Amino acid sequence: MDSLDHEILAYLRADARISAATLAKKLKVSRGTVCNRIKRMELNHQILGYTVRVQAEPQGQEVTAWMSIAIEGHETSRIVHALSGEPAVWALHDTNGRWDMLAELRVSNFAHLSDALERIRLIKGISATETSLHLKTVQLR
Repeated sequence: MDSLDHEILAYLRADARISAATLAKKLKVSRGTVCNRIKRMELNHQILGYTVRVQAEPQGQEVTAWMSIAIEGHETSRIVHALSGEPAVWALHDTNGRWDMLAELRVSNFAHLSDALERIRLIKGISATETSLHLKTVQLR
């Protein structure tokens, strides 16, 4: 996957109903290029499907985790770009201290979390990670 594939995925994550024509216009490529790349990502199982996001129920089974990420050198923008195409990543936060970045991960089960952690750890430029599970939130305000 190259940068154009990651950009296509980022747009599809934000709006899975975006048309190929709109994507082509935003990315300044032909509609055919967008269609061919999406089809290839579907065939290669990089795009597993399209879905509707609904508000989570309070008793939902979704697994949320926080992954602290250490980045080698000045690779932050490349890592952000790579993570923008990862389906499990819902948000990225720039941090200071021991870790360079905090990724919020949301998946439907622990098997999907394991798969996502494995994919993320293989990204070139990530030197270390530490993952914590989100157990509950105490609302203060």
